[in-house]
Amino acid sequence: MRILHTSDWHIGRSFHGHSTLEALRGVLERLVAQVRENDVDLVLVAGDVFDSAAPSAACYPVLSDTLLALRETGATVVVTSGNHDSAARLGFQSALLRDGILVLTDPAAVGTPVTIDDAAGPVHVYGIPYLEPALVRHVWPGVPMRSQHDALTHAVSLIRADHTARGGRAVVMSHCFAAGVEATPGVEREIRQGSLDVVPVSVFDDLDYVALGHIHGRQTLAERVRYAGAPLHYSFGEQDKPRGSWLVDLDENGFEKAEWLELPVPRRLVTVRGALDDLLTDERFADAEDAWVCAQYTDTTPQIDPMRRLQQRFPHCATVMHTPDAPRVSDERSYAQRVRHARSDAELIDAFLVHVREGEGADERERELIRDVLDDHALTEARS
Repeated sequence: MRILHTSDWHIGRSFHGHSTLEALRGVLERLVAQVRENDVDLVLVAGDVFDSAAPSAACYPVLSDTLLALRETGATVVVTSGNHDSAARLGFQSALLRDGILVLTDPAAVGTPVTIDDAAGPVHVYGIPYLEPALVRHVWPGVPMRSQHDALTHAVSLIRADHTARGGRAVVMSHCFAAGVEATPGVEREIRQGSLDVVPVSVFDDLDYVALGHIHGRQTLAERVRYAGAPLHYSFGEQDKPRGSWLVDLDENGFEKAEWLELPVPRRLVTVRGALDDLLTDERFADAEDAWVCAQYTDTTPQIDPMRRLQQRFPHCATVMHTPDAPRVSDERSYAQRVRHARSDAELIDAFLVHVREGEGADERERELIRDVLDDHALTEARS
């Protein structure tokens, strides 16, 4: 059996205020083509299909069109919910979908698989939706449910019991934070409290394949336990992480091999760093002109209207950060104290500049201009 493992589509997520729907639609169309080209039998979508519990109306056609296109390749499609999804909302239409598209969102059903046969016999697919301990305690009364580790351990124990009775090969889908990986800052919403909600990889021992979701970067935790990551970049922290999915082959004995299938990147993400004038003119930044840009300008002083100026060169500049190279010298005096201790108009102006420019006073050229202005002012007063 040939499986394509994908996750974390996050339909409806914006990128620094820009819609990602059309870019994601294009990437998912390529994913559908890969399913067809590689004769995939089973597509696993491991959670966070939508980016929110209440997606906008424009998000639903992206999901329905993609699921139907995947099914038209001949593959069976199994979808689970993640921590961003509303399990109830995602599962609402599951009974209305055509045969071969299954949406698994009910924690009480984790021990009941979707069974698909190939020439070597049955493959049992167990879908584990995201398990929030406080919300699933009533599902398994009497079972300790203080952390996601508790919830996942119990869910997998139910799967093992069912699989032992059925035989065959077992594939598990889970949306969780497994030990041994780190989230991309600002991307994956934290589903941990300290170390309580980190799930040891050993929870998934002895299963034929485990398709994980939640982490946006490709990760291999064990030969049979993998994250596929998101198909689209949603943060500059992800810019160097490849986008794609895992193509997994099972033989009669279980896991045989996994191959990474790259997905196209609609627009590259690039971080550029330097003085603002250099960012605006230096040719070494020319290759970023058609990319999504995170601009970090290193001038000591915050510059006027940097976003507008940068977008003249980088039309897709999405965010600007002031990250000066040289640390500022701290002056513990208040503005009022600096004003009181000023012994001349020039020092008074310098005290004001230090106050409004986060510690930076006048440079040599500015001091010359200040002296010229003050001299002119003194001449004008003397003549009046």
